[in-house]
Amino acid sequence: MKTVDSLRMRAPAGRVFTVATAVERWPDILSHYRWVTRHAPEGDADVVEMAAWRPFGALKYPTWWKSYMWIDEPGLRVRYRHVQGITRGMEVEWRLEPDGDATEVSIVHEWSGPAWPLIRRPAADWVIGPVFVSGIASRTLDGIRRHVESHA
Repeated sequence: MKTVDSLRMRAPAGRVFTVATAVERWPDILSHYRWVTRHAPEGDADVVEMAAWRPFGALKYPTWWKSYMWIDEPGLRVRYRHVQGITRGMEVEWRLEPDGDATEVSIVHEWSGPAWPLIRRPAADWVIGPVFVSGIASRTLDGIRRHVESHA
């Protein structure tokens, strides 16, 4: 499974990067995030635990995962590896590309699917990836865009 969600933000890459890496503040600016906790680092990685809602009209489905997080400030990249939750083993990369006074931001998720015999790939490719992962990532990008553009 591979999903790519991208959005252009009318804000400098430094501002976008600051907000993208301040994950513990996301519930304050992103209404679909229930909570984010930054735990003690393990080796060279930060450890973050995140919980978000995936809305379906009036209904909201709760999601949760724990990840290792690596911040590459000079490269304007943030990488995650999910280590707990249904998406364990998922690799995620945020890519920020400066473009004048704007920034192109992409989130790439790659994953072989849950440990469910027979339905592993269909579950990942048809439901979890496009419905949940992309559904949350696209809302995250849009919320960060609204925040950085309104705080210019």
